[in-house]
Amino acid sequence: MGRGMALNLCRKGFALAVHDVNPEPVRDLVAAGARAADGIADAVRGADLVITMLPNSAVVLEVVAGAAGVLAHAAPGTLVMDMSTVAPEVTDQVAEAAARKDLAFVDAPVGRLASHADRGGSLFMVGGSERDFARVKPVLEAMGTAIYHCGPAGSGTRTKLVNNYLAIVSCHLNAEALTLAQKFGLSLERTLDVIHGTTATNGQLKIAWPAKVLQGDIEPGFTIDLAHKDLTLIVEAANAVRTPVPAAAAAREAYSTARARGYGGKDFSAMADVWCELAGAPKARLGQ
Repeated sequence: MGRGMALNLCRKGFALAVHDVNPEPVRDLVAAGARAADGIADAVRGADLVITMLPNSAVVLEVVAGAAGVLAHAAPGTLVMDMSTVAPEVTDQVAEAAARKDLAFVDAPVGRLASHADRGGSLFMVGGSERDFARVKPVLEAMGTAIYHCGPAGSGTRTKLVNNYLAIVSCHLNAEALTLAQKFGLSLERTLDVIHGTTATNGQLKIAWPAKVLQGDIEPGFTIDLAHKDLTLIVEAANAVRTPVPAAAAAREAYSTARARGYGGKDFSAMADVWCELAGAPKARLGQ
């Protein structure tokens, strides 16, 4: 995700210093005009805006708020924008740590897939003050097509969890439903025609799946491992505000089953294949 979005910033004239533990995206960005930074301190030095896109809460705490992290090296007045999907309390903790150092902070997690990031079509859910939102908006416009100011710092992260709750649980629900259709021996095409003609349809089944698992493509845009991580964040965040989310808890166990069967690195639409395998049904494929 970070590589695709940063490439769009390079193409649109933004001066970037980039750093990653994986050298491959750094090479791609240097080829596009970015400067390879020698670690966090070098990446942050002289920056007006520092953007992080990281895999989980622990890494965000280390890279952004750790002793040798972004906040330790950024000059007062710098704006830090974290685009990771993490626990809300982590976003709150980082925002508070940034304020203590006279740094601005925005959380702006990303909607849509890596393919959207590559072509500048991401969606952003932004948490921050009106002033800070105005500061980051031109950068977000260079990377995406839909930008929503969701409220103060922390609102973007919380909105992302609500969005992903529906998207991830929908994937598992679709997997169960299409497995049942396969066991019934129904035509997949005709079954989908019916579903899409009623309120039973959903974006995963109507838009994402026909280009992924239903074509036999389960290489990741968004992995089952990440879906499981996000469901864990959702369940824990809901528990923290005493809100029951039994569907999320049940779906998390379904994704645990998929990971146990070796599908963790596959696209989350591959839940359809996992459930067909479990039921002894033929995999759901269009045109077969």
